[in-house]
Amino acid sequence: MSVRYLTNGQVYVDRRFQPKTIEIRDGKLALLPPEAPVSGEVYDAAGKKIVPGFLDIHTHGAVGVDVNGASPADLEKIARFFAGNGTTSFLASVLTDTEEQTGWCLDQCRAFQQSDAQGAELLGVHLEGPFLAPAYKGAMPEHLLKTGDAALLRSYQERARGNIRYLTVSPEVEGAIGLIPEAKALGIVTAIGHSGADYDTAMEAIRAGAAAATHTFNAMQLLHQHRPAILGAVLESDVYCEAICDGRHLHPGIVRLLLKVKGLDRVVAITDSIMAAGLPDGNYHLGVNQVVVEDGDAKLASDGTRAGSTLTQNRALANLLAWTGLSLEEVLPLLSENPARLIGVFDRKGSIAPGKDADLVVLDGENRVEQVFVKGRLIPR
Repeated sequence: MSVRYLTNGQVYVDRRFQPKTIEIRDGKLALLPPEAPVSGEVYDAAGKKIVPGFLDIHTHGAVGVDVNGASPADLEKIARFFAGNGTTSFLASVLTDTEEQTGWCLDQCRAFQQSDAQGAELLGVHLEGPFLAPAYKGAMPEHLLKTGDAALLRSYQERARGNIRYLTVSPEVEGAIGLIPEAKALGIVTAIGHSGADYDTAMEAIRAGAAAATHTFNAMQLLHQHRPAILGAVLESDVYCEAICDGRHLHPGIVRLLLKVKGLDRVVAITDSIMAAGLPDGNYHLGVNQVVVEDGDAKLASDGTRAGSTLTQNRALANLLAWTGLSLEEVLPLLSENPARLIGVFDRKGSIAPGKDADLVVLDGENRVEQVFVKGRLIPR
């Protein structure tokens, strides 16, 4: 039985920092008084803050690896890179692709999960499509988009052996709203996005069980005082709103507005990163699309449409702190508790509490990632 202790740090518990000793035993954590005696390997976190590991529920890759073409070894490259930036668990976002390639991706993700790879934990799959609106396809290949098809979704989930956790659909696509309760029955949380849906249609999707909005403000019909559209519906309702906080997808003022409207409990900081994350400018791809990255900004080579990001979650944290004037205590749930609650893993992820996975990030005095533990395993940096 392996035992490790983190001592002398300020630990983020119940949304405030407290002096605690963390005991890690076989990948799970316990909280002890700061003066508790310890007997085992000790990590001295004096002068540091210990926070929950970040969860990225929407990412297409990093460090030269595209999820749509990633083998288990490739997924480990992503996982190691993410862990180095504070992300201790993630969903692999599979861009709309052929049925054959999508099935292959599901196989690779499952194989990776069954390995003893190091790095961030892969919690499952996010299917971004194929049930999306052509008019708001973004980087989606239009010829592969489909109307709502419950049989296809079931076949994917059967192949994934229940590993699909999250799905993006466009409410206006034929059959998409009916797909939402079908997805829930399969254990899948549905988000709405890539959409020009009007307000009433979007609200119908939310009443049917849609729980989130995919990269809010991006690839969706924007707000008009006479036509609130999908954006008006997701801002008014209680759904979670994903936000790409890279300064390109959303102006800092829009991030502040989103937080004011939705509150700190309903915004999820994602990266929507692509294979170029962690690499220099150049030519890359996203699924079947060719992408050009200039000054860190990823766009389709074909028409200049923005195509994901090169963001990391530690950078998103720094941006949120700089843009909002909020405290670290206030901002942390956007990267930890909120995504964990959204995809149904808060029983073991998203906060520092007894019995949960020991997914921990040690921050220095400038809130920079200094060390990361995934299920108690110290990740080399």
